[in-house]
Amino acid sequence: MPGWSEFPVEKDPENLLQKSEIKFLNQVQGPESMAFDPQGGGPYTGVADGRILFWNGESWTDFAYTSPNRSELCDPKPSPLSYMKNEHICGRPLGLRFDKKTGDLYIADAYFGLMKVGPEGGLATSLTTEAEGVPLRFTNDLDIDEEGNIYFTDSSTKYQRRNFMQLVFSAEVSGRVLKYNPNTKETTVLVRNLQFPNGVSLSKDGSFFVFCEGSMGRLQKYWLKGEKAGISEVMAILPGFPDNVRTNKKGEFWVAIHCRRSMYTYLCALYPKIRKFLLKLPVPAKIQYLIHIGGWPHAVVVKYSPEGKILQILEDSQGKVVKAVSEVEEKDGKLWMGSVLMPFVAVYQLE
Repeated sequence: MPGWSEFPVEKDPENLLQKSEIKFLNQVQGPESMAFDPQGGGPYTGVADGRILFWNGESWTDFAYTSPNRSELCDPKPSPLSYMKNEHICGRPLGLRFDKKTGDLYIADAYFGLMKVGPEGGLATSLTTEAEGVPLRFTNDLDIDEEGNIYFTDSSTKYQRRNFMQLVFSAEVSGRVLKYNPNTKETTVLVRNLQFPNGVSLSKDGSFFVFCEGSMGRLQKYWLKGEKAGISEVMAILPGFPDNVRTNKKGEFWVAIHCRRSMYTYLCALYPKIRKFLLKLPVPAKIQYLIHIGGWPHAVVVKYSPEGKILQILEDSQGKVVKAVSEVEEKDGKLWMGSVLMPFVAVYQLE
């Protein structure tokens, strides 16, 4: 665990994310990941009821889904959290990536593993649901290299997404970063014994990828080429609890931060016994969550150089406009921000 003094103190005093435009309010529930197809169409996003939707320029339309057993249990509900008890039936698509060569959409579904659907959409097909005989329990995010290899995260082999608070509080270290080879159909474990690994994104030159280690608040770099190939190292200590990370055209990395780390969450992380005690108290999960994030949702996004230097911080510390961010996708001078918790997409115009 990094020392308290190691966490960055840089802030956005202007709260620039409050200038974001809220789009599609109540049209999308929990749009976690934002993806654009090879022609620039979209966005596409996975929502809380298990569908992947496509914005055709005028309205949202169904594009794909991950569960073959959809039923009335998956019908629209008032909030993203309302779906959690049925996610294992309806599916929960999280990270989305298009193969720029084929137009296929690759999906990290929290319950159904690594999946793929063609450019026409429909029911996604399964690529892998286990590694080394251990089932994927919480598939979270992915990226694809030039050869079609897929690097992805399994946040826990013990807890599913619907039990994410137990995963955060337990400090268990069964998370993995994996590689799927489309030619051999083989899934291998690259990094293991991680606390809640989450977003993953390749560098611009493909020599390494970065991944977020959620509970520890770290951005790690895994080398794919060169003399350090196969080695993982800490690239940056993050100011809070990260979700996805995305590479822009310049090769910089945008990290979505759910919330800043407080002294309370730092002490909880430092002393897992405190976390486990708190988890046993008769306090609703929603209250536990609010205490953990400092009382109210507040969005933070940070841009890093390939060397791990902070280049820009944007936030809404009061949560007035952008309450939570799961992913930041930079496209044409705009940041498209998805959120696993909110019923909208936020768009910020870069200056």
